[in-house]
Amino acid sequence: MAGYHQAMTLLGLAITFLAISILVIGFFRHKQTSLAFYGWVALVGLSSAQILVFTGVQPVATYSTPIAWTCYILLADAAVLAIRGHSRLHDAPGQFAGVALLSIPLWLIFEAYNLRLRNWTYAGVPQAWPLAVFGYAWSFATITPGIFQTADLIECFGWCRPAESIRLSRVAQQWMVVFGANCLLLPLILPQTMARRLFVLVWIGFIFLLDPINYQLGLPSLIGDFREGRRSRFYALLLSGFVCGWLWEFWNYWAAAKWHYVFPMFQQWKIFEMPIPGYFGFFPFALECFAMYVTTAWSLRLLKRQANDNPST
Repeated sequence: MAGYHQAMTLLGLAITFLAISILVIGFFRHKQTSLAFYGWVALVGLSSAQILVFTGVQPVATYSTPIAWTCYILLADAAVLAIRGHSRLHDAPGQFAGVALLSIPLWLIFEAYNLRLRNWTYAGVPQAWPLAVFGYAWSFATITPGIFQTADLIECFGWCRPAESIRLSRVAQQWMVVFGANCLLLPLILPQTMARRLFVLVWIGFIFLLDPINYQLGLPSLIGDFREGRRSRFYALLLSGFVCGWLWEFWNYWAAAKWHYVFPMFQQWKIFEMPIPGYFGFFPFALECFAMYVTTAWSLRLLKRQANDNPST
């Protein structure tokens, strides 16, 4: 069994290395200028933090996940800036901070589901509650920015070209909302033993519930992108979910404060702490982050409607 776990860990390291290598190669192929200063600082910080984690130096080992993600987000933003000449943090730091702040309550929605579904648990969290809250808040604040920055970087590579327009009827959109609402409701009303196996519904429910609503409101949406023949954001978010998923699990595996997956399936098929089928949930999760952020930001008047959108057609 020890040999099996070691083999799975080596496989996880190989996939993580492959994902990072693709991003690095893509960056060097498309960069127009060198990294901004904060990108180099983030790279040094990330490398140094990993060394300190592996040697067990505190408090870095405990806070290694938010430290790694903070450095990664800064590095990814600097990479986007070097390719495009503009980026989220460089151009609109206030809006970027808003994304980070909203990331905390948005992730707490999933934590609320987990209170009933019990799919993961935390270990090694500081006993003092101010330190624990600080660690949770910092970690949760990196989730949505990490997804968005990775998607921005992937989109910079130009892998997706404009395609034919796909239009969904209003009836189809209404059924999407109904389907999404049922996905989010069923895990709450079914017996807990059954519901614990249905967290996948939570990972897809907000996409179907919110994206049609965002589209009808004239907000950024995947439905609107497909209507305009744009595929880049959809595929960039999917790939971002994959990349971020592996990085989450990689950094979590070595951290002193970490999460463990305890859902009652596939526990014998783990790469790092995550059972293999669970990795597929990261793909739709990135789409959910987008849809949930758009709806929430608009409700807080942080995001405006798109004047060129025409949801009536």
